[in-house]
Amino acid sequence: MTTLHILQLVGIGLVATVLVSVLRPQVPQFAMLVGILAGSVMLLVVVRNLDAVVVVLTDLAREANVDRGVLATVLKIIGIAYIVEFAAQVARDAQEGALANKIELAGKVGIVVLAIPIVTDVVESLVHLLP
Repeated sequence: MTTLHILQLVGIGLVATVLVSVLRPQVPQFAMLVGILAGSVMLLVVVRNLDAVVVVLTDLAREANVDRGVLATVLKIIGIAYIVEFAAQVARDAQEGALANKIELAGKVGIVVLAIPIVTDVVESLVHLLP
């Protein structure tokens, strides 16, 4: 991600913030939609730029002889974390704090479920190393 991308994201965020601040007293529903739209555009820009990160991680995993399944699981966990954070922030922007907490809980449970095979492999490796 280049400096230009960062500046574009900051610009989108600032313009959306001003629009939402102006619209919220008059038309709160439209203000929320503007916020969601701006956040979605920013998320899509960031996700498109993650290709380079995935390539680097894949190369590192190959060099370290890490199982592709482990790498895929880690990438899924990272994706869940970002998506859940985005969804929870949208819920908080809509003044739905309790719903945001439930979204975060669902994400945490999903991460734990995905991580179980990795944790199991680590524990089994440690057991084999111990005398």
